[in-house]
Amino acid sequence: MSTEWDRRYDRPDYLFGETPNAFLAGEVERVRLHRRALAIADGEGRNGVWLAEQGLDVVSIDASAVALQKARRLAAHRGVTISTELVDLERFDWPEAEFDLVVAIFIQFAGPAFRRPLFAGMTRALAPGGTLLLHGYRPEQLGYGTGGPPFLENLYTEPMLRSELPGLEILSLTSHDSVIEEGTGHSGLSALIDLVARKPD
Repeated sequence: MSTEWDRRYDRPDYLFGETPNAFLAGEVERVRLHRRALAIADGEGRNGVWLAEQGLDVVSIDASAVALQKARRLAAHRGVTISTELVDLERFDWPEAEFDLVVAIFIQFAGPAFRRPLFAGMTRALAPGGTLLLHGYRPEQLGYGTGGPPFLENLYTEPMLRSELPGLEILSLTSHDSVIEEGTGHSGLSALIDLVARKPD
Protein backbone atom coordinates (compact mmCIF):
# COMPACT_ATOMS: atom_id res chain seq x y z
CA MET A 1 0.00 0.00 0.00
CA SER A 2 2.84 2.39 0.85
CA THR A 3 5.83 1.71 -1.36
CA GLU A 4 7.85 4.57 0.18
CA TRP A 5 7.54 3.14 3.69
CA ASP A 6 7.97 -0.42 2.41
CA ARG A 7 11.36 0.63 1.06
CA ARG A 8 12.32 2.32 4.32
CA TYR A 9 11.36 -0.72 6.40
CA ASP A 10 12.86 -3.30 4.03
CA ARG A 11 16.04 -3.83 6.04
CA PRO A 12 17.25 -6.53 8.42
CA ASP A 13 17.21 -4.32 11.51
CA TYR A 14 14.36 -2.20 12.88
CA LEU A 15 14.41 1.40 11.61
CA PHE A 16 13.14 2.84 14.91
CA GLY A 17 14.46 0.06 17.12
CA GLU A 18 12.70 -2.74 18.96
CA THR A 19 12.05 -1.02 22.29
CA PRO A 20 9.02 1.17 23.01
CA ASN A 21 8.99 4.92 22.76
CA ALA A 22 10.20 6.47 26.03
CA PHE A 23 7.07 8.58 26.54
CA LEU A 24 4.84 5.53 26.07
CA ALA A 25 6.94 3.38 28.39
CA GLY A 26 6.82 6.15 30.99
CA GLU A 27 3.03 5.86 31.00
CA VAL A 28 3.15 2.16 31.92
CA GLU A 29 0.98 2.46 35.02
CA ARG A 30 -1.70 4.31 33.08
CA VAL A 31 -1.43 1.86 30.17
CA ARG A 32 -2.04 -1.13 32.43
CA LEU A 33 -5.42 0.28 33.46
CA HIS A 34 -6.68 -0.36 29.92
CA ARG A 35 -7.77 -3.47 28.04
CA ARG A 36 -7.91 -2.84 24.30
CA ALA A 37 -5.49 -0.60 22.42
CA LEU A 38 -5.23 0.80 18.92
CA ALA A 39 -1.64 1.57 17.87
CA ILE A 40 -1.80 4.03 14.96
CA ALA A 41 0.86 3.94 12.23
CA ASP A 42 2.65 1.41 14.41
CA GLY A 43 5.32 0.59 11.83
CA GLU A 44 7.48 -2.36 12.79
CA GLY A 45 5.53 -2.86 15.99
CA ARG A 46 7.85 -1.73 18.77
CA ASN A 47 5.03 0.09 20.56
CA GLY A 48 2.20 -2.31 19.79
CA VAL A 49 4.25 -5.30 20.92
CA TRP A 50 5.14 -3.52 24.17
CA LEU A 51 1.46 -2.78 24.78
CA ALA A 52 0.71 -6.48 24.32
CA GLU A 53 3.45 -7.27 26.83
CA GLN A 54 1.55 -5.13 29.35
CA GLY A 55 -1.48 -7.41 28.91
CA LEU A 56 -3.53 -5.39 26.43
CA ASP A 57 -5.42 -6.67 23.39
CA VAL A 58 -3.67 -4.71 20.63
CA VAL A 59 -4.62 -3.80 17.08
CA SER A 60 -1.61 -2.42 15.22
CA ILE A 61 -2.37 -0.55 12.00
CA ASP A 62 0.04 0.73 9.36
CA ALA A 63 0.25 1.48 5.64
CA SER A 64 3.31 -0.73 5.11
CA ALA A 65 2.92 -4.48 4.65
CA VAL A 66 6.67 -4.87 5.17
CA ALA A 67 6.45 -3.12 8.55
CA LEU A 68 3.49 -5.20 9.70
CA GLN A 69 5.28 -8.41 8.78
CA LYS A 70 8.19 -7.30 10.96
CA ALA A 71 5.75 -6.36 13.73
CA ARG A 72 4.30 -9.87 13.74
CA ARG A 73 7.81 -11.30 13.79
CA LEU A 74 8.76 -9.09 16.75
CA ALA A 75 5.60 -10.12 18.61
CA ALA A 76 6.36 -13.81 18.06
CA HIS A 77 9.93 -13.29 19.25
CA ARG A 78 8.60 -11.62 22.42
CA GLY A 79 5.98 -14.31 23.00
CA VAL A 80 2.91 -12.11 22.57
CA THR A 81 0.18 -11.72 19.98
CA ILE A 82 -1.02 -8.59 18.22
CA SER A 83 -3.59 -8.10 15.49
CA THR A 84 -2.28 -6.23 12.45
CA GLU A 85 -4.22 -4.40 9.77
CA LEU A 86 -2.90 -2.88 6.54
CA VAL A 87 -4.59 0.51 6.48
CA ASP A 88 -4.53 3.68 4.40
CA LEU A 89 -5.36 6.19 7.12
CA GLU A 90 -6.69 8.70 4.58
CA ARG A 91 -9.40 6.18 3.65
CA PHE A 92 -9.76 4.34 6.95
CA ASP A 93 -13.26 3.73 8.26
CA TRP A 94 -12.62 4.54 11.90
CA PRO A 95 -14.51 2.30 14.35
CA GLU A 96 -16.89 3.85 16.84
CA ALA A 97 -15.86 3.73 20.53
CA GLU A 98 -14.00 0.44 20.12
CA PHE A 99 -10.79 1.09 22.08
CA ASP A 100 -10.16 2.33 25.60
CA LEU A 101 -6.60 3.31 24.64
CA VAL A 102 -5.38 4.94 21.42
CA VAL A 103 -1.64 5.39 20.97
CA ALA A 104 -0.23 7.77 18.35
CA ILE A 105 3.57 8.02 18.42
CA PHE A 106 5.31 10.19 15.79
CA ILE A 107 2.43 10.22 13.30
CA GLN A 108 3.67 13.45 11.74
CA PHE A 109 3.48 12.28 8.16
CA ALA A 110 0.09 14.04 8.38
CA GLY A 111 -0.03 17.66 7.27
CA PRO A 112 -2.75 20.09 8.44
CA ALA A 113 -5.43 19.00 5.95
CA PHE A 114 -4.99 15.31 6.78
CA ARG A 115 -4.37 15.89 10.49
CA ARG A 116 -7.87 17.18 11.21
CA PRO A 117 -9.75 14.06 10.02
CA LEU A 118 -7.00 11.87 11.50
CA PHE A 119 -7.45 13.41 14.95
CA ALA A 120 -11.23 13.20 14.57
CA GLY A 121 -10.88 9.51 13.72
CA MET A 122 -8.74 8.83 16.76
CA THR A 123 -11.31 10.55 18.95
CA ARG A 124 -14.10 8.52 17.33
CA ALA A 125 -12.26 5.25 17.98
CA LEU A 126 -11.97 5.97 21.71
CA ALA A 127 -14.62 4.59 24.01
CA PRO A 128 -16.08 7.04 26.54
CA GLY A 129 -13.59 7.37 29.38
CA GLY A 130 -10.79 6.15 27.09
CA THR A 131 -7.30 7.59 26.87
CA LEU A 132 -5.27 9.04 24.01
CA LEU A 133 -1.48 9.00 24.30
CA LEU A 134 0.12 11.18 21.62
CA HIS A 135 3.80 12.02 21.22
CA GLY A 136 5.56 14.01 18.54
CA TYR A 137 7.95 16.73 17.49
CA ARG A 138 7.66 20.49 17.99
CA PRO A 139 8.76 23.08 15.36
CA GLU A 140 12.12 23.48 17.10
CA GLN A 141 12.95 19.96 15.87
CA LEU A 142 13.81 21.40 12.46
CA GLY A 143 16.91 22.95 14.05
CA TYR A 144 18.01 19.65 15.56
CA GLY A 145 17.56 17.46 12.47
CA THR A 146 17.56 14.27 14.54
CA GLY A 147 14.40 12.76 13.07
CA GLY A 148 10.92 13.59 11.91
CA PRO A 149 9.54 15.34 8.83
CA PRO A 150 11.21 18.43 7.36
CA PHE A 151 7.86 20.20 7.18
CA LEU A 152 7.08 22.90 9.75
CA GLU A 153 3.33 22.54 9.23
CA ASN A 154 3.43 18.87 10.30
CA LEU A 155 4.90 19.62 13.72
CA TYR A 156 2.94 20.16 16.93
CA THR A 157 2.59 23.04 19.34
CA GLU A 158 0.59 23.05 22.54
CA PRO A 159 -2.03 25.55 21.26
CA MET A 160 -2.46 23.54 18.05
CA LEU A 161 -3.08 20.28 19.91
CA ARG A 162 -5.56 21.96 22.23
CA SER A 163 -7.48 23.40 19.28
CA GLU A 164 -7.44 20.24 17.13
CA LEU A 165 -8.62 17.82 19.82
CA PRO A 166 -11.79 19.61 20.96
CA GLY A 167 -13.62 16.42 21.90
CA LEU A 168 -11.06 15.40 24.51
CA GLU A 169 -10.16 16.51 28.02
CA ILE A 170 -6.43 17.18 28.11
CA LEU A 171 -4.95 15.69 31.28
CA SER A 172 -1.32 16.47 30.54
CA LEU A 173 0.47 18.43 27.81
CA THR A 174 4.22 18.87 28.11
CA SER A 175 6.91 20.31 25.85
CA HIS A 176 10.53 19.33 26.42
CA ASP A 177 13.91 18.84 24.76
CA SER A 178 15.26 15.33 25.40
CA VAL A 179 17.75 12.90 23.92
CA ILE A 180 16.09 9.88 22.33
CA GLU A 181 17.69 6.84 20.76
CA GLU A 182 15.17 4.91 18.67
CA GLY A 183 17.10 2.97 16.07
CA THR A 184 18.65 5.03 13.31
CA GLY A 185 15.35 6.80 12.58
CA HIS A 186 15.24 8.94 15.73
CA SER A 187 18.59 9.65 17.35
CA GLY A 188 19.83 12.59 19.38
CA LEU A 189 18.55 15.72 21.10
CA SER A 190 14.94 16.26 20.05
CA ALA A 191 12.19 18.87 20.53
CA LEU A 192 9.29 16.79 21.83
CA ILE A 193 5.71 17.17 22.99
CA ASP A 194 3.69 14.69 25.08
CA LEU A 195 -0.07 14.61 25.38
CA VAL A 196 -2.38 12.56 27.58
CA ALA A 197 -6.07 13.14 26.97
CA ARG A 198 -9.35 11.54 27.99
CA LYS A 199 -12.62 11.15 26.12
CA PRO A 200 -15.45 12.30 28.38
CA ASP A 201 -17.92 9.69 29.60
